[in-house]
Amino acid sequence: MAVPKQRHTKSRRNRRRSHHALDKKRFFACPKCKADVLPHQLCQNCGTYAGKEIIDVMAKLNKKEKKKKEKEIAEQGKESEKAMNMEELSKK
Repeated sequence: MAVPKQRHTKSRRNRRRSHHALDKKRFFACPKCKADVLPHQLCQNCGTYAGKEIIDVMAKLNKKEKKKKEKEIAEQGKESEKAMNMEELSKK
């Protein structure tokens, strides 16, 4: 096996390793449900991709989970209505 003639310095080693750092994952908001989604991936919350429903998420849930999910969706709808009302009021 080859043996190096001279030792590499710490600075040379660290310069080589400067590109080994990991990047943070970049998420964006799903246009339908506003959940965090990786780019070019299906939304696990609502089952949409590029504005089209690919998977029917509600069909895969059992009875208890369906009720919980429907409540969450209803609450999100109410929150968006409240936000719209606040924006309209602030304009007046």
